[in-house]
Parts: sequence; structure tokens; C-alpha cells
Amino acid sequence: MDFQFSEEQSMLRDTLARYLADHYDFEARRAAVQSAAGWRQDCWSAFARELGILGAAFPEPLGGLGGAAAEHMIVMEQLGRHLVLEPYLGTVVLGGGALMHGSPELAAQWLPAIIGGEATAAWAHAEPASRYCRHDVQASATRQGNGYKLSGHKQAVVGAPFATHLVVSARTSGARRDRKGISLFWIARDTPGVTLREYPTFDGQRAAEVLLDNVQVPDSQRIGAEGEAFALIEQLCDEAMVALAAEANGAMARMLADTIDYARQRKQFGVAIGTFQVLQHRMADMYMQLEQSVALTQVAAMQAASAPAVRAQAACAAKIQAGQAGAFVGQAAVQIHGGMGVTEELAVGHYFKRVTAIDLQMGSAEHHLRRYADLLYPAQAAA
Repeated sequence: MDFQFSEEQSMLRDTLARYLADHYDFEARRAAVQSAAGWRQDCWSAFARELGILGAAFPEPLGGLGGAAAEHMIVMEQLGRHLVLEPYLGTVVLGGGALMHGSPELAAQWLPAIIGGEATAAWAHAEPASRYCRHDVQASATRQGNGYKLSGHKQAVVGAPFATHLVVSARTSGARRDRKGISLFWIARDTPGVTLREYPTFDGQRAAEVLLDNVQVPDSQRIGAEGEAFALIEQLCDEAMVALAAEANGAMARMLADTIDYARQRKQFGVAIGTFQVLQHRMADMYMQLEQSVALTQVAAMQAASAPAVRAQAACAAKIQAGQAGAFVGQAAVQIHGGMGVTEELAVGHYFKRVTAIDLQMGSAEHHLRRYADLLYPAQAAA
């Protein structure tokens, strides 16, 4: 496959890269992590109003720029290069994607607010006992009049502390691990019965446990047909995996660049350590791991609109390589930097934390190796 950016895509990448270089250096990011808010609303507003990136992947009739998965990839890679905290994945890829693919009515109502930066979303799907199983849903949605009553517990909801809305999965019928009977709901975070237990994550993000206690949700806030949300959940999770792989690529590119710069400056025995052949080989290996991850991510973005099995295989391959490459590049970067590579003051350790967290989001490399094998050999998986 030959992947080439269009003129518009190149402009999107370059515009965002310039803005982040000017406004989102490492010290500004550290200050945001340590602040009470945990993110920079001024940057989020700029993403929406000055740069227009929040609408890059949405259809033009809904106020977007007419892009698709490739635009998510471009944006997420640049966000990864600067360790951006703002909730693009939860709001645009998952929240906006759920509305766009699942509910034309909700999309018409809320996508303009997402594109304009007024609404933010968080993906509330994982549960304490589900691990990476996407159809393991115990949260319940019981019919009540013209709506539902939701109860349950969602864990590790990244971005929930500063979300205006939650995309919540709940079971309207069936047993705990049935693929049928799962529904999705668009719920305002301040709805009575929604409780958040907020906490910081080790990579500088903010997340929360979301507790649902008899939350009243009208029919109009259900995304898609009742009990038929699993196919949409699979699609959105696959798209999010590709976006996360792109973010990891951006973070790895920054770690590699910082490591090369350090190796040119740091001296031992009177010469720069970058002249040592063993370190040159290690940095060449870092580069190769990164390039393989970039290539597989591009393939996955191109396959985003393919048949579900093809899309899922490509997304798995991208996530596997991003996880394995992130570990290799991060470990090598820290090793070459020495002990200072894990200090709070140096950026490389924070990038390593982020790629480690990315590997665990939406399923680790080990999990997706098994999933990839099951997709290749479905008969054996079903046996």
C-alpha cells in the first residue's frame, strides 16, 4: 500500500505542529498536570476555534472538514509528540464517533458542540471484572416508562473529570457476556445518580471510577437500536486503537529525537557517546521499531472503513507493534540517558510513562496478539 497525505492533510499536520511547538512545551504540560484542572481549556478552545482540528474527521454537513480515520491519525501523532493532555480520544474519536455512527439525531444535536469545543466526552465502557473483554457488561439499563434506569460501575474512565458527557454501555437484556443485549447511552455527567471518584494516572492524565445509581435516561439519549450496540463498540474500539497507536508513534519519535540529541552532547572518555558503535546500533533499532509502527498504523487507518474482520486485524497489528515498539524505544531511551532518564525534570521519562499507558489502553500487545490469532483462525478460536 502507498500512503500519501493530501494537501489538506499535510496542512492539518503542519498547522497543529506549529501551534503545539509554540504553546505546548514540556514545562507548560507539567504545569497543567500539577494544576487543579488537570488540563488546559485554553488549548482545547484553540483546537476548536483557531485550528479546527476537532472537526477534521467529521462530515461537512455536521460542521466538520470531511475527513476520516487518517485525520485522527494525523492529529493523535502530533498530540503524542507533545504529551497533550486534552481529551481528543474520548471526545472526538469515541464520543463523536459514537454519535456519528449510531444516532443521527444526537449527532445533529451534539456534534456541533463537540466541534466547537463546548462539549467534551469520556468513554465509560470498561468494568472492574471485564478486563479487555468488550462484551463483558454487567451495568444494567432497565426499561422504565419512556426511558431507562441505569445502574452499575465503570472503571478507569479517562478524561471523565473534565467531561461534560459520558458514553455509557449498559445491558438491556441477556447474560453478562452475551454480545446481544448491550446498549449505549449519551449521558450528561451532572445527571442525578452519576458519581465520579476522580484520580490522577501515572502518566499525567486524569480518570475516574463512574458509579451509576438508578440514573434516569430518556429514550432520546440512547445511541442506536436497543441491545444492538456491540458492533458499534467493536468499531469504535478499533478506531481508538489506531488513534492510540498514532499517539504512541508521536511519543516514540520525540523520545528518539531527544535520545539522539543527548548522545551527541553527552561525553565519556572525552568523546560524545553517540560515537560509540553499540549506541548507534541501539538508536538504529529504535528507529526501525518506530518506522514499523508508523507503517502498520497507516495501514490500519486505510482499512478503517473495510469489513469488520479486516479492520480488526489491521487495528490489532497496529496496536501490537505500537505496544512492543513503545516498550523497546522507551527502555532504550531511558538506558542511554542513564539515571536522569527517569527523573521528573526530564521529558523522556514522561514519554515512556505515556507509551506504557497506551499499551494498556484498549488491550495490551499480548491481548491483541491472541485476538489477532483468533481473527485469522476463527474456527480454532470457536473450538
